[in-house]
Amino acid sequence: MIGFGLRLAVASGREALLRFVVIAVAVALGVGLLLSTAAGVRALEAQAGRAGWIAAQPADAAPAADPLVWSRRWDFFDGKSLDRVDVGLTGPHPPAVPGLPRVPAPGEYYVSPALHDLIASHPADELGARFPGREAGIIDDSALASPDSLIAVVGRPADEVAAIAGARTVSSISTNAPPIPVAALDLVLSVLAGGLLFPVLIFISTATRLSAARREQRFAAMRLVGATPRQVSMLATVESSAAAVIGTAAGFALFPALRALMAQFPFTGMRFFPEDLSPGWLAAVLIALGVPLGAALAARLAMRRVRISPLGVARQVTPAPPRAWRLIPLAAGLAELAYFIGRRPPTSHGQVAAFLPGFLVVMAGLVFAGPWITMVGARLMARRARRLPTLVAARRLADNPQAAFRAISGVVLGLFVVSAATGVITTIVDQRGVRESPLAAATMVQQFDRDGAQVPGALLDRLRGTPGATFALVLYQNPENTPMSPPNVAPCAELARLPQYGRCAPGAVVAQVPYDLVRLSPNREAGPDTVWPASPVTVEELAALPISTLAVGLDGTPGARERVRTVLQLAYPDGRVPPATENDYVGNQRTQLNQFQRLANVVMLFSLPIAGCSLAVSVAAGIVDRKRPFSLLRLTGVPLRMLRRVVALESAVPLLAVAVLAAVTGFAAAQLFLRAQMGYTLTPPGWSFYALAALGLAVSLAIIASTLPLLERVTGPETARNE
Repeated sequence: MIGFGLRLAVASGREALLRFVVIAVAVALGVGLLLSTAAGVRALEAQAGRAGWIAAQPADAAPAADPLVWSRRWDFFDGKSLDRVDVGLTGPHPPAVPGLPRVPAPGEYYVSPALHDLIASHPADELGARFPGREAGIIDDSALASPDSLIAVVGRPADEVAAIAGARTVSSISTNAPPIPVAALDLVLSVLAGGLLFPVLIFISTATRLSAARREQRFAAMRLVGATPRQVSMLATVESSAAAVIGTAAGFALFPALRALMAQFPFTGMRFFPEDLSPGWLAAVLIALGVPLGAALAARLAMRRVRISPLGVARQVTPAPPRAWRLIPLAAGLAELAYFIGRRPPTSHGQVAAFLPGFLVVMAGLVFAGPWITMVGARLMARRARRLPTLVAARRLADNPQAAFRAISGVVLGLFVVSAATGVITTIVDQRGVRESPLAAATMVQQFDRDGAQVPGALLDRLRGTPGATFALVLYQNPENTPMSPPNVAPCAELARLPQYGRCAPGAVVAQVPYDLVRLSPNREAGPDTVWPASPVTVEELAALPISTLAVGLDGTPGARERVRTVLQLAYPDGRVPPATENDYVGNQRTQLNQFQRLANVVMLFSLPIAGCSLAVSVAAGIVDRKRPFSLLRLTGVPLRMLRRVVALESAVPLLAVAVLAAVTGFAAAQLFLRAQMGYTLTPPGWSFYALAALGLAVSLAIIASTLPLLERVTGPETARNE
C-alpha cells in the first residue's frame, strides 16, 4: 500500500503532482521558520550569556590568590554604547578573565574586534587616545555578545582603579549565563509564534486541503470497489506524509540560508553570532518527527467521511450555520487582558503568565469567530444583492462560511498581530519616545559625582581650542536646592555669550540653570526666549560653590563631539559618569524602541507573504474543486466574467469584513495591555499604518484576481463531459 500511495501522490496527473509540490513547499517554509524561531530563542539566551562575565559575578571555582580590582563603566562613541572595564593587578596570580589570554598589565588594553576596527579607522583624538598604552590583543568571540559588541578591558595600577567610584575586588569571575529577562524573551516568543507560526500553520493546513473534494471522491471510489477503511486511511496517510517528509527535509536544507539572513539582522540592536543560531538537537528532533506525524494525523482525520461510508462523499449536506457563541473565546481573551488592569502581577514571570495567554486566546478566538462574521456579512450582502453574481456569492458564503473564512484566515491573523504590535509600539514611542533636539545634541556635559572636583583653566583653554568646540562653561551647585529650582547656577556674564540657550533676568548677575543648560523639564527645553531666574548668589560667592557640571558647546559634527569627549575623559579618567550629550544618554532607549519596531517589521515581512500564499492556494483549490458546477453554469450560458465576479466576491467579502474586526481587536488588545502593564492610553497610529493595512488588503485582492484566469482553463465543455 505504501508504494501504491506514493504512485498516487506523484503519478496520477498534474493535479495530484501540483498538490504534492504545494504541500512540500508549505511544509518546507513552515519547518524553516520553526527552526529559525527555535534558533532565535537559543541565540537570545546565548547572547545574554556570552558577555555575562562583565558583571564579574563570583564563580563556583576556588578564588584566585591575588584578586583583581575591577571597575565597569560605560562610554559612548558615535551614538553607540561602549563597555569599559578597568582592571588592576594585585599580584602574579589573578583570576582568569574570559576571552583574554591574560589580564592586561598597566599600560595595556584588550578590545573587541568591532572596537579595534573603530579605533583603526578614526583619528586617535576621537577614540584611541581614551585608552592609554598599547593594544595587547583582541577579546575572543566567546566573551562577546555580538560581532558588534564594543568592549575594552584596560589595565591600570590597582590604586587608580580603586579610586573609581563603585570599584571592587574580584577573586573569581563566573562564566555562567545570567538569567535572560523573561518578559523580553516571551515578548519575542509571542510575537514570533503569533505573527509567524500561525500563518505558516494555516498555510500548511490550506495546502493539505488542495483538491480535497477530488481526493475524497477518488478514495470513495476505492471503497466502492472493495478497499477497506484502513487501506484508504493508509493511502491518504502515505500521500500526505511523503510530501511532509520531503518538505521537512527541504526545510532543514533551507534553514542555513535563513540563519545567514538572521545573523545579518540586528533583532536586539546587535547581530547574532551565526554559531549561536542553532535550534538545538531536541527542537530539531521534535520538528523532524512532529511535522510528518502531524501531516499523517491530519490526513487520517480528513478521510473520516470516507471511512464512515463510501457514499458519505456523495451526500453533500449543507453544514450547520455557525452560531454567535463562537464569539465567546474572543470575548474571553479580551476579558482576560482587561482583568489585569489594576492587578498587574509584580514579577516578570507573573506578567508573562498574565498577558501571553490572553493574546493567544484572542488570536484563537479570531479564527473561531471568523466563520460567524463571514456568515453575517454574507447575509447582509444577500439582502442588498441586485445582481446574480452577488446573490450567488452570498448564497455560497452563507452555505459554507467555514470554508470561505479558511481562505483568508492567515491574512486576518497577520493584520491582528500588526495592529496590536503597532498600537503598543506607537504608544510607547509617544510616551517614552526620544525627541531629537539639535541644542541638546550640541551640548556635551561632564557631570561630577563627587564634591571637590576642579576644572583647571588650562583644561578650559584646551576645550575651547578643540576643533568643533564652541564654548566651555563651568556650572556650580545651586545652594537653594529646592525641588522647584534648577540644580545649577552660572554667571550671567558667561551666559550672555550663549543667547541660543536663553538670557538672564534683568539686573541678575548669577542665574539658575538646568544641569545641561537645555532640559527645563521632560517635555521642555531651553531656547532663545528662555529667561533664567536670578540667583541670590554673588559672583564672589560663586567660585566657592562645589562644581556640578562642565558644559561644552559643539558645532554638531560627529568629529567635534568625539574629540571633546576624549579630552574630558583624559582629564577625568576616574569619573564614574562619562561625558555625554543628552542624545547619548537616551540612545539605549532609542535602541530598545527600534528593537520593538524591528520585531513588528519582521512579523509584517514574513506573515503577509505567507498569508498571501495561503490565500492564493485556497482560492485556486476552491476553483478546482468546483470546476464541474462552474462548467455546467458556463454550458447554460452564464458568462465567464460573471463567474469571476462570484469567485472574487466569495473571497473579498469575508476578507474585508473580518479584516475590520481583526484591526479593531488588535487595537483593543493593545489598549488593554497598555493600561494593565504601563498605565498608558493607546495612541492612534499614524497614516503609515493605515497605508500599510490598505496595501496589504490591496495585495490580497490582487492575489485573488491573479487566480481568476484559472476559471477559463478548468471550466471548458470537456470538463462537464469528463466529470
